[in-house]
Amino acid sequence: MDKQTTHFGFESVPMHDKARRVKGVFDAVASRYDIMNDLMSGGLHRLWKRFAIDQATVHRGQTVLDLAGGTGDLARTFAQQVGRSGQVILADINAAMLQEGRRRLIDAGVAGNLSIVQVNAETLPFATDSFDCVTIAFGLRNVTDKDAALRSVFRVLKPGAKLLVLEFSKPADAIRPVYDTYSFKVLPLLGRLIANDEKSYQYLAESIRMHPDQDTLLEMMQSAGFERCRFHNLAMGIVALHVGYKI
Repeated sequence: MDKQTTHFGFESVPMHDKARRVKGVFDAVASRYDIMNDLMSGGLHRLWKRFAIDQATVHRGQTVLDLAGGTGDLARTFAQQVGRSGQVILADINAAMLQEGRRRLIDAGVAGNLSIVQVNAETLPFATDSFDCVTIAFGLRNVTDKDAALRSVFRVLKPGAKLLVLEFSKPADAIRPVYDTYSFKVLPLLGRLIANDEKSYQYLAESIRMHPDQDTLLEMMQSAGFERCRFHNLAMGIVALHVGYKI
């Protein structure tokens, strides 16, 4: 694959076209995104996100960027943790996901210390050294230029601050046959039956396989400037939480 192309699932596409295609996927699934997450993971995604929130150790008065935050699961909790003196920004490239997130946050009574911004992770429009913590949960694999996004996040973090990347990863060999069957047979079927959208969930399964594995992502974070990098495998490596610091 040359520098002018990238992956959209298993398909090779021009780099300039991936964002449009990913937009189409999330435009289609936004209204059923959380329901499908519960069905696909058996509710485990909530435990994975809770683990990421606990590892973030966000405090009152801090500023947090929840990047690719979609419907606002993490941002809602962070807004409670930083309090009135803090600030949380829920950011995503997809307007439909942000609209769904805004609706859910309003219903939850979150206001005042939370802003919603449409951004491209590769070129974040925030000042250097702005955030005490940046999180990106189940979003990095959809970014066209992941290295650029990591560098952009590094720039906007304050010295001593950290990035947390929660993402599907490479599972243990023992469960891979069952996981593959579930991914390529059950997920698209759920997409067709529940969301009336089989293709988007076929893309989900394929995009997970094309995402860098645990060690590769760790190296990418280090190349972007992060130090003290580590990862935690969850559910036998189906999901991994990567953590890195700007020193």
